[in-house]
Amino acid sequence: MTTRSLVLALILTAPSLEAQALLPSHFGHWTASGTVQSAAPLPEEKIVFIESGLEGAESRSYSNGTAAITVITYRFHDSSGAYEAYTYLLHPMGTAVGAAVGASAAVATNNGGLTRVGNVVIVADPTAAIDPSELDVLSREVDAKADKTPPPIPSYLPARDRIPGTERYALGPAAFRAALASVTRQDYAGITDEVGFNSGAEAMFARYRTPREDAALLLIEYPTPQLAGLHWKHLQQALPTSARQHETSIERKGSLLAIVLSPSSSAYAARLREAVNYETKVTWNEPSHTITDPPITSVLAKIIIATGAFMLVAIVFGVAFGGVRVLLKNLFPGKVFDRPEQMDVLQLGLSGKRINSRDFY
Repeated sequence: MTTRSLVLALILTAPSLEAQALLPSHFGHWTASGTVQSAAPLPEEKIVFIESGLEGAESRSYSNGTAAITVITYRFHDSSGAYEAYTYLLHPMGTAVGAAVGASAAVATNNGGLTRVGNVVIVADPTAAIDPSELDVLSREVDAKADKTPPPIPSYLPARDRIPGTERYALGPAAFRAALASVTRQDYAGITDEVGFNSGAEAMFARYRTPREDAALLLIEYPTPQLAGLHWKHLQQALPTSARQHETSIERKGSLLAIVLSPSSSAYAARLREAVNYETKVTWNEPSHTITDPPITSVLAKIIIATGAFMLVAIVFGVAFGGVRVLLKNLFPGKVFDRPEQMDVLQLGLSGKRINSRDFY
């Protein structure tokens, strides 16, 4: 047994504290008929639940007159892990019920009442004993203690022709292989190791059907477009031989890869890929401004104003310099300016007349 498995076993077998329990003492017409008990997933569920980040599980029995149900809550590390476990438990043709705050709810055939509230998955059994509206009430009771940050990739799936309950979300290879089996595309299991879950990839499956067409859509989202481009090449090489016979191809949109697995026709595959609700967005985290050319009249006006201001400054400084010089010459003649004894004149000697420096003033 690995360290991780041992820690999980200790969590699941430890007695639950009433003060920390997710399940209330009553909801709707149901009243608890026992205390909160620790619970564990079924053996076939355990590998996926561990991959999803299971942190704890608890169960509680409830009664409503002669009716009785058992409710189990699975608490995961985050909403993405809970959504992976939730879709793993879904059965095809599940019927949507009331939308609890932060919940993805469905009554799943042969699986009891099933709903997700943030990072908590709730299973109520048997289904026939509980009304969908009461499951909604229970979801609201748990909602206050749940982490509500849903993954965005489920919203990319086209709604048209989708079979309810076939949605499968995968954060790791175990859930990915289980999803391939769920949509009956086990022959694509070879691409599991090339998806790149260790690089932060997220995968989303769904089955689509019309009276004449049938296909399974796989979406894989990566943290960056560069990673999507890198794994795109690896996935192309890992596709099985049967994929070429069914004209399976991979299309990239930014950080998202869209693959229609074994479509009944290439035209239907193209229609599904075009219907994917994904748009690339570029966000600048640096300040920016728009540069535009000013009108010519504004440029000319600024030139004229600047030239006039320069001329005015030149006149003011010229008058000031000349005025100060004249004033000093009048107040201190021969003291500041025009001092002959300190002036030297170079002569070429072309004439015999000596140049007098006073002749210059």
